[in-house]
Amino acid sequence: MGASEWAQLALYLIALLSLAGPLGRYMARVYSGQGTVLSRLLGPLERLVYRLARVSSDGEMSWHQYAFAMLALNACGLLAVYALQRLQGGLPLNPEHVGPVAPDLAFNTAASFASNTNWQAYGGETTLSYLTQMLGMTVQSFLSAATGMAVLVALTRGLARQTAATLGSFWVDLTRGVLYILLPLSLGLAPALVSQGVVQTLRPYEAAVGPEGPQTIALGPAASQVAIKQLGTNGGGFFGANSAHPLENPTPLSNFLEVLAILLIPAALCCTYGELVGDRRQGRVLLASMTVLFVAALVLAVWSEQQPNPSLVALGVDASATAVQPGGNMEGKEVRFGPALSALWGVATTAASNGSVNSMHDSFMPLGGLAAMWLMQLGEVVYGGVGSGLYGMLAFVIVAVFVAGLMVGRTPEYLGKRIEAFEMKMAALVILIPVALVLLGTALAVGTPSGAEAIANPGPHGLSEVLYALSSAGNNNGSAFAGLSANCPFYNVLLGLVMLSARYFLAIPILALGGSLAAKRKVPEGAGTLPTHTPLFSLWLLSVVVVVGALSFVPVLALGPIAEQLAMRR
Repeated sequence: MGASEWAQLALYLIALLSLAGPLGRYMARVYSGQGTVLSRLLGPLERLVYRLARVSSDGEMSWHQYAFAMLALNACGLLAVYALQRLQGGLPLNPEHVGPVAPDLAFNTAASFASNTNWQAYGGETTLSYLTQMLGMTVQSFLSAATGMAVLVALTRGLARQTAATLGSFWVDLTRGVLYILLPLSLGLAPALVSQGVVQTLRPYEAAVGPEGPQTIALGPAASQVAIKQLGTNGGGFFGANSAHPLENPTPLSNFLEVLAILLIPAALCCTYGELVGDRRQGRVLLASMTVLFVAALVLAVWSEQQPNPSLVALGVDASATAVQPGGNMEGKEVRFGPALSALWGVATTAASNGSVNSMHDSFMPLGGLAAMWLMQLGEVVYGGVGSGLYGMLAFVIVAVFVAGLMVGRTPEYLGKRIEAFEMKMAALVILIPVALVLLGTALAVGTPSGAEAIANPGPHGLSEVLYALSSAGNNNGSAFAGLSANCPFYNVLLGLVMLSARYFLAIPILALGGSLAAKRKVPEGAGTLPTHTPLFSLWLLSVVVVVGALSFVPVLALGPIAEQLAMRR
């Protein structure tokens, strides 16, 4: 790997961590109702939304009411996206005259976009009309991202407040997240992508003559969807090839902007959290912990993808780095990005619950695929999805504090709140539900004829394909090992149910946890209080996250990517 690739990796980390602080503080002002630089411009629009929805900007909700509002909005979004897909053949903005989507695929896609997973068992340019892409997928990308951020803010208020019965208003948090955060950032990113060649048009597809004869060039309003798919950690591509498509990610600069957008808000939310709980150090220790895990996975993936594939070398393929080729494992990768930047994207998209790809993860070396899979299996807490990643990490914080308290014989406390049986039960649900969904779903898929017949590759790699799909759906990621033929009724229904369960069976315990913590009175720090803002606590938190992930998934990983790696090196 040359100096240019190293410089780009370093620049990426520097840019990400440098922007996290200012954006995090801005978002804290948004959610606390303080004025921002956009208040004069967007304030009238915000108040108009409240009047039309008959919502009070000062209203408060109990955690039960907050959860009901969240579920009601998301259920309406799911039904709307399903209806759009089924009826698109008779609706406008359908220049290619695509017909209705099959019921099982329509359910899978609606569940995917409602849950912020954006798993795609279809090619966007051949399956969906422009109207469905814009009104269904793009709008839902805004709402699902804002939902995750709202749930995080509600939990944060539970930690910051005392003897309170409410967590804020879901409708207010949702509106502010869209108007002041997601929409302005998307309006800034989309034109930048258009300047690099990302297509944004309502014209019909173009006919052209290529080297192999006549062909059709798919077009559409892609840039507007690409911007929010990255910023909202959605990941759903306008085209089937996702961000490997030259009209969705044409240049190294567009690649840098898109992969930076993937982790920007999740990283900044750590700083937002510190501001809202009144102790910036709490946010910094969480950001540092996530960054350590991210860098470790990045090093493994980059190193792995720089290695040549022994199977191809045995056939006489020259995989060495020269002045005209980057070397390493170039299978399934775009020449304009190469192994290093493909590995960076692969790690970033699975660290976040994004799922977009600029290369084919199915063609990664076994350890490169393992790095991506492992980041998902940790529960998407290494930055994670917007909102959901941080509230997942806070569940691990609760467990870490509880275990540390047991070790020294003291009642565990976090930010002055006693951690008792109810809090531990809710945190345990948040951590264990994705594990159960992934492992049980994988067992069901490989143990039934309908699931097994969709596996294109026998042996360890076939198991990895199924495990990756369930890890992706069970942690609301959305990326895939493309060798699995997942567009069939069995996988469409199974993965759809898993995606919905992974989203809402976690969000509800998180809100219950926030409600319980809000009702507690803060206790003063004592000599035996565990400091949760120190490097030592960061190390303890990392140990808890890694141990839980290792105990849950090492056995099945040993049968999949680890066995494949050992077989490759024989």
